[in-house]
Amino acid sequence: MPTLLDRRLIFVTGKGGVGKSTVATALGVLAARRGMRTIVAELASQERIRRTLDHESANGSPAGERFEELQLGERLFTISIDPQLAMEEYLRVKTGSVGQVLGSSRLFHAFAMATPGMRDLLSVGKVWELAQLERRTRGAAPYDLVVVDSPASGHGVGILRTPRTFAEIARVGPVAHQGRTIATTLADRQFTGVVAVTTPEEMPVNETLWLGDALAHDGLELDAVIVNAVYPSRFEPGETKALERALRRTESPLARAALRAALSEHARASIQRAQQARLSEDLDCPLVELPYVFADHFGQSELDRLADALESAL
Repeated sequence: MPTLLDRRLIFVTGKGGVGKSTVATALGVLAARRGMRTIVAELASQERIRRTLDHESANGSPAGERFEELQLGERLFTISIDPQLAMEEYLRVKTGSVGQVLGSSRLFHAFAMATPGMRDLLSVGKVWELAQLERRTRGAAPYDLVVVDSPASGHGVGILRTPRTFAEIARVGPVAHQGRTIATTLADRQFTGVVAVTTPEEMPVNETLWLGDALAHDGLELDAVIVNAVYPSRFEPGETKALERALRRTESPLARAALRAALSEHARASIQRAQQARLSEDLDCPLVELPYVFADHFGQSELDRLADALESAL
């Protein structure tokens, strides 16, 4: 974890619903705070990050605008990657006028998008382009760090596998060459990092352990596991016993509700610690805790709190 932000490309994945997009954005906020020109890239044409930090202008934005590299703050940018637009850009860069003709062909679009794995290859190809010091996109400035809000674990592993798979299938030609180039970049541990996000609950922890094994099978590894939404341990064992005795004695409805809430939170925190112990025992990578943020709306101030916690861990 101490060298995580030294990478140029970080993939953030994990089980759906654990706050993966939020953590990816918090990493981006932290990197920008440290003076790094940073972009957080969302796959599958999502706009969660932009809605969080730039809510009004994100509503109803057209596909072309989503695909642009949009500035959200000082040194912080975002892009929502659309596979079809990524293909059009690739064709323009690689084949010029011929690519423009192909890019405007509905039949070619339909054929390309129907090819298994092509969407993933185009998406990760755009991510690779964003991470280059010499950008292929005309007039585009380089970034110090690209944080990728990847799909959930299974699809996230598939994204990382896709370039190598296409290179092995094609063997020769531009697709094979591009696939090998991207696969080499993803396998470079000095260039690329992989972070899993989980919550300290049984199912997300199970999926995180599977993710670690799946990456190891492909010769990759987790650089860190970020455990999100961790409840604080507020009470010592003697204090919980005192709360239980008070609950048995009191007849006040308000006091009983407060005592039950305190004991319930303590029980949940204890369960979370047990799940974190599973991660510590089975994974050989740093674990970073992020607190549960109690808020009606998640915006800049909440992201800053998580970035502060990440900075402490780093």
